[in-house]
Amino acid sequence: MSDEFLGHPKGLAFLFGSEMWERFSYYGMRALLVLYMVDYLLKPERVEHVLGLAALKQMFETLSGPLAAQPFASQIYGLYTGLVYLTPILGGWLADHAWGRRRTIALGAALMVVGHFLMAYEPAFLFALLLIALGCGAFKPNISIQVGELYVAADARRDRAYSIFYLGINIGAFLAPLVCGTLGETVDWRYGFACAGVGMAIGLLTYLAGLPKLPPDRPQRVEDAAPAGSAAALRSAILALSLLFPPSALFWAAFEQQGNTIVLFAEKLTDRSVGFFGWRTEIPVTWFQAFNPLMIILFTPMLVEWWARRATVGAEPSTLRKLSIGCLGLAASYLILAFAAAGTEQGRASWLWLLVYFIAITLSELHFSPITLSFVSRIAPAGSRAMLMGFWFTSMFVGNLLAGWIGGYWSKLTSAQFFLWVSTLGFLAAAIVEAARRPLRKTLSASPG
Repeated sequence: MSDEFLGHPKGLAFLFGSEMWERFSYYGMRALLVLYMVDYLLKPERVEHVLGLAALKQMFETLSGPLAAQPFASQIYGLYTGLVYLTPILGGWLADHAWGRRRTIALGAALMVVGHFLMAYEPAFLFALLLIALGCGAFKPNISIQVGELYVAADARRDRAYSIFYLGINIGAFLAPLVCGTLGETVDWRYGFACAGVGMAIGLLTYLAGLPKLPPDRPQRVEDAAPAGSAAALRSAILALSLLFPPSALFWAAFEQQGNTIVLFAEKLTDRSVGFFGWRTEIPVTWFQAFNPLMIILFTPMLVEWWARRATVGAEPSTLRKLSIGCLGLAASYLILAFAAAGTEQGRASWLWLLVYFIAITLSELHFSPITLSFVSRIAPAGSRAMLMGFWFTSMFVGNLLAGWIGGYWSKLTSAQFFLWVSTLGFLAAAIVEAARRPLRKTLSASPG
């Protein structure tokens, strides 16, 4: 049996599979979350039975004033998705300094299995979200770092490995709305959430099966860690990540509208009907959440091949150039929706506008998200990689909190005004990346990876 997977170490296949099923569970639940809250859980006859929900609403209203169901659901969504990217600081520290990557990843997967199944029990809704967030924190930074640890220093395949890994993420994310979303939206919410739990259990088993092919947890010896783990290298890495922190937060604040206000746009302001030869039906709302991952599956191999060919003639876009392209593409995607939404005053926008939006935002994501993971893996000192990956994920925490706050304005603005506002975040993010190019290039040239 070959020890390679698409020209990469065999361990990448198991990390690919584990992350695929973890994302199946995450995006399966995410596809349902806002709809579940707005259309079911936050109804007056049910809301009082959810433990801790009244206290959480009081906390939000202290900051922003009275909240109707939709803004409250958007803020819960933002807080939850934000916590998913804050807890990796703890998960990274545990892996670097206490349990090692393998045990931390396995624990995180187990917590998520329990959390997803608990989502089917209404009173435990907030506790279930907390368990999933804690599990993601233990799982996500460490499995991302393990991808980079499959390669020796300066291996040119690393950027492309993260793009392949990202493909696995999006196979799971594509299947999730079609399976979990359909079950939850058309049969019963509980079946959709339970299906996400089954997916996470498969992810845990896949990871455990692949342990012999994964980087081992070796004790970090002082003499091994000194050069790369020096205080100077750590300070340089933190400075570089801090410079990219604001554009990352802005990117995710706009991007994460997909599971929030884009769901509401698809439900209320989009003509979802399709027909062939006299047969007509309506696209389920949750199925739109499959557009982005499907396009990543389709576009990633072509983009990776394109970059590889450009690299042979020394013309592959630099890491920083890819990030700028991603931010500008993000801005363009929301300008497309703003144009589409301008015509919804007389009716609903065609679902084809959402298709074009997802094409644009997918290409922007492929130039941003996997490239930042590769960037962190490359510049992080050996003894602090998972913790720094956790620090990086806090930019997504801030972005997701901001996404929830921004989503609260959906019912206060016209949809066209809302999308124009969101598009400015992409332009601002691109400007910050360009302004930081010089110090970031210096960090990249000095990094050992």
